[in-house]
Amino acid sequence: MLWLGANTWMFLNTFLLYSTGQQYHYLYKMLGVGLCISRASASVLNLNCSLVLLPMCRSLLTFIRGTRVVSSRKTRRLLDKYKTFHVACGVAVCLFSVVHVSAHMVNVVNFSVSYSDDFPALNLARYRGEDPKRIILTTIPGVTGVLLVLILLLMFISSSYCVRVSNYEIFWYTHNLFIVFYIILMVHMVGGALKYQTNVEAHPPGCLGPNQSSTEQRVDDLDRLEDEDVGRCREDARFEPHWPQTWLWVSGPLCLYCVERLYRYIRSSAPVTIVTVVKHPCNVIELRMVKKNFKARPGQYIVLNCPSVSSFENHPFTLTKCPTVNRETFGIHLRVVGDWTERFTQLLLPQPRMDVEILPMVQQRTYPKLYIDGPFGGPSEEVFNYDVSLCVAGGIGVTPFACVLHALLDGWRGFRLQRLYFVWVCRELQSFYWFAELLCALHQKLWQENRPDYFNLKLYVSQAGDLQSMSEERFRPIASRLLVGRPRWKLLLDEIGRSNKQKRVGVFCCGPKGISRTLHKLCNSARSCGTTFEFNKESFS
Repeated sequence: MLWLGANTWMFLNTFLLYSTGQQYHYLYKMLGVGLCISRASASVLNLNCSLVLLPMCRSLLTFIRGTRVVSSRKTRRLLDKYKTFHVACGVAVCLFSVVHVSAHMVNVVNFSVSYSDDFPALNLARYRGEDPKRIILTTIPGVTGVLLVLILLLMFISSSYCVRVSNYEIFWYTHNLFIVFYIILMVHMVGGALKYQTNVEAHPPGCLGPNQSSTEQRVDDLDRLEDEDVGRCREDARFEPHWPQTWLWVSGPLCLYCVERLYRYIRSSAPVTIVTVVKHPCNVIELRMVKKNFKARPGQYIVLNCPSVSSFENHPFTLTKCPTVNRETFGIHLRVVGDWTERFTQLLLPQPRMDVEILPMVQQRTYPKLYIDGPFGGPSEEVFNYDVSLCVAGGIGVTPFACVLHALLDGWRGFRLQRLYFVWVCRELQSFYWFAELLCALHQKLWQENRPDYFNLKLYVSQAGDLQSMSEERFRPIASRLLVGRPRWKLLLDEIGRSNKQKRVGVFCCGPKGISRTLHKLCNSARSCGTTFEFNKESFS
């Protein structure tokens, strides 16, 4: 709401300034409402071009989240929506760019048609009736404007979901055109196409002077003189272009972003050591790595870069195991989907076996050089800050919660979590083997500590296969909690509400959009037994 209010205020305030301001009287008379719309949309563009960079300062957001400065859970949840805010600012830039360009197209036509003989300095056209296309292609604002529109169009199209899913490289490379975009943006105003009057007191707008060229204009201005009691002109009107102000808006956030990128580059410059690569069923690879002085919290994620695959591409992966005091190893699980993960997997496992068994296959060899950036904060960090938490995972979306389960298994202390509900939905039975040993070990640990109610586990397989294939003795705790079908979410939340009356339950979801939408809707409406459900969604899309 604050962002919407700021955009609305900027647009209306600038519109009124250019429509009623005396210094813009003659320019408004020449261009009409197109002047007001173009400048009002430009002010909104300045605001959003500065704000769109701030959510991408992920190290800064992680630092703020980890300090005592942000003690409110609601504020931390707002930080989790950084990507949504980034998208909102980007959409606003695109929409108001359309408005801005449309208004300026009208302005260019008016510059040509309404060429002023009385005030030559006010003209952008060289003569009356000049071709508008010639004006656009021979002025700095026109040429830079065309380039900005082309770059923005490329970035907008490549940011669509279908392009990101089918070819992430296109999205990555075109999005980095933002550097060129900001350079051109700061040059855009240098041409001084729009000018304001500098001597309003000596030459009140509409006053009578020697430069009036028609009797009709003189009559109009006499009526204005009688209404406003304006004196005669003491000198001719003088016009100057505005000093470029766009750099005042974008320079601060741009410098902050550049400093953060430099910090992240230095931090990620030391390569990590890959300890082990484990191949799991259903095209999932587990990497266990070590890096000096690397520290992370459960729920955080890292950004992976493998120069042997691509020097410039970086991909986020949630940590499934964090380093501890006694163990420096940390790990991630990645599913092989897309060109980058396929090439990366070929480097890790150059000759994968086709007859892979259900149990993981471990291979050790010389691995490619790898760099990581992070860790960065995520919504799943808040799991430990509720008395009761519900974690819902769909397929590979289990990775944020795997790190939480590892933390419980490792005996982490100092958090307020008293009960954890964990629901994992998979299409294939073999997917549960990714973390089968972890789930069984945690179940056994809590039973030995006489805390069986602390961890409530439900597993759902949507495709009914050979359930007997998971009947091994060591996986019995999982097999007994395995259900065929899909969860009935409303009944599940009602059951949790009855068991945790008058409490606030944190609901964390990482999975398909269908599950997220359903849970979000239920959390906003469910008030079973006075229980409040707060929805948190993990997403890297």
